[in-house]
Amino acid sequence: MIIYQILTRLFGNRNTTRKAWGTMAENGSGKMNNFDAATLKRIRRQGVTHVWFTGIIRHASQTDYSACGIPRQHARVVKGRAGSPYAITDYYDVDPDLATDVPRRMEEWEALVDRVHKADMKVILDFVPNHVAREYRSVCRPQGVRDLGEDDDQNMHFSPRNNFYYCWGRPLCLDGINSGSGDDAEPYTEVPAKATGNDLFDNHPGQNDWYETVKLNYGVDYCDAGGRSEHFDPVPDTWLKMADILLFWAAKGVDGFRCDMAEMVPTAFWTYVTARLKAAHPGLVFIGEVYDPTQYRAYIASGFDYLYDKVGMYDCLRDIICGRRPTTDITAQWQSTDDIRDHMLYFLENHDEQRIASDFFAGDARKGLPAHIVSCLLQTNPYMLYAGQEFGERGMDSEGFSGRDGRTTIFDYWSLDTLNHGFYDSRQLSRDERELNAAYTAVMRMAGEERAAREGKTFDLMYVNPSLADNRFAFLRKAGNELLFVAVNFGDSMSSCAVRIPAHAFDFMELSEGEWEAEELLTRHHRRLVFKREGAVEVDVPAHGGVIYKIIISDKDMNEDLILNGHNKDEFPPAHTAEHLLNRLMMRMFGCERSRNAHIERKKSKISYVLDHKPTRKEEKAIADEMNRLIAEDLPVTYEMVDRDHIPEGVTLDRLPDTAGEKLRLVRIGDYDVCPCIGKHVRSTGQIGRFELLGTNWDQDTMTFRIRFKIV
Repeated sequence: MIIYQILTRLFGNRNTTRKAWGTMAENGSGKMNNFDAATLKRIRRQGVTHVWFTGIIRHASQTDYSACGIPRQHARVVKGRAGSPYAITDYYDVDPDLATDVPRRMEEWEALVDRVHKADMKVILDFVPNHVAREYRSVCRPQGVRDLGEDDDQNMHFSPRNNFYYCWGRPLCLDGINSGSGDDAEPYTEVPAKATGNDLFDNHPGQNDWYETVKLNYGVDYCDAGGRSEHFDPVPDTWLKMADILLFWAAKGVDGFRCDMAEMVPTAFWTYVTARLKAAHPGLVFIGEVYDPTQYRAYIASGFDYLYDKVGMYDCLRDIICGRRPTTDITAQWQSTDDIRDHMLYFLENHDEQRIASDFFAGDARKGLPAHIVSCLLQTNPYMLYAGQEFGERGMDSEGFSGRDGRTTIFDYWSLDTLNHGFYDSRQLSRDERELNAAYTAVMRMAGEERAAREGKTFDLMYVNPSLADNRFAFLRKAGNELLFVAVNFGDSMSSCAVRIPAHAFDFMELSEGEWEAEELLTRHHRRLVFKREGAVEVDVPAHGGVIYKIIISDKDMNEDLILNGHNKDEFPPAHTAEHLLNRLMMRMFGCERSRNAHIERKKSKISYVLDHKPTRKEEKAIADEMNRLIAEDLPVTYEMVDRDHIPEGVTLDRLPDTAGEKLRLVRIGDYDVCPCIGKHVRSTGQIGRFELLGTNWDQDTMTFRIRFKIV
């Protein structure tokens, strides 16, 4: 599970004015329609499985949409011109900034959800359960739904029937708060004052409080004389309202919710609501923002599928990148959550944290790459990437309300060159940005495509390699007969490592000693590695990088190379990969079988198909056009070892030579084609080149169509 977090307002905004404190008219805003099929396909090709759209539900902003029937927000209680996406003004509405046609904004959201699903990804929606904007008022709630606070008794500080907490008739005081709105002379009136979202239960929030929000009441009296008392029977009104809101969005096709500040809402509510939602929508995912490790297990027990591992693995990796901790602390972090490891969500950046490349963090995006490898490949749990991280976004702008702090603003209208170049004008990417993106993408693809990474056991090698603890880390992953040997280097120079493999690793991973052919998956270089009990594997690990060696171990003899069946072809990998594409394309266009007569060469290739009719000139042109379209999609080429009893449906073995053994190698080209093959291929279709159709021949007697082509 690879989650791609996107601050929707920024993505696709190609307005480069970037005026500090600029309005939407001046600085522009990204739109939901920017996520067209091509853009989503690029996101998917990075290995992404889930897209988390931040800022979809309508929140407070200083942009006036009153002409569209949307209440205008008072500038004193809006942070920045664009406002915080965590100050919700209507749980049943979509942020109008994101719409091309504001009155049809919900339709645009539903269409985006559909496009994401067609791109073979799932949708995560940001849900804010703990607090709402000061001027919350729903104008889009379904008929018959009572609004939050509509039935509250404002004379009571606390009541389990109220949706908010009140400050006993005292007015809200915003003295000393500078919202930067330029509208400070106009007072904001709130009588009685509602409690502020960060559990502030008086009427005088400060500049660093969440003063633009109000706390929701889930039946906990925080100011009870005896401490926090809970009033959950009967079910509090807020529980019912929030469950209905979640059901509303789930019915729109949302696949999961990232729940903001989940630990500020009682676990009893989460037990109640996750059970209701998952009964109505099986497979729905809940991701919780929980910062207290002592509460992790309670929130998982209450129905959360995944929790941020912020104060654990994130803080650890950040300190290692910055040279403040030894790498053995990685071991301590995963061990502390080993019983719930599949529930921990690893990440290196998000909207709250500073960018790796910022001056406040590492100052160089490349320094985060070893941490990226560890986060993606150490365990089977999910990983989250923040949009722009893969291109080295620095976050060093001073945008307005968000000053120069190393973060990407969530309060201002802005745009990012890294995202615009990466997704809309790749020619503008620097060499460093291209290389970083290629490395990030390769590792995330491995996490989903390599069986050992996707489902394998983990063996941490650090306890027998204390000499690596200064800035290196090493571990094994294994599933079936596939082994990954991973070593990373957080240091500034190349490191020659002798990584000891203890006897326990051989027993735990069910390994035998031997010398095997290994492929380094980041560079595609091959070498032989010797694995012996208590012996050392010697590898050179680049600065701010890593090596990921993949070894296929024969089930028959662990000390010999796995031999599938021999052949004497000196293949040209681009043309051979193109043969796979062409076979599947002809099968789809004409309903024929794969070719039984092909001569694939570097200079010119020939391939024949038995068809039910002679293709027209238009069909011939369509073959060439579609081949080049598939090549341009840059589909990944991956391998999988299977035995004859586990051949996927639709894969035939009638063309294998008699010498083929029980173990077969399947070659997959994205989701487009799969077939058994032992030949050489490129890493992705983008490396094939250009397909040129040189000519065709038709034999009417045998109904054979012969294609001559070359790869340029």
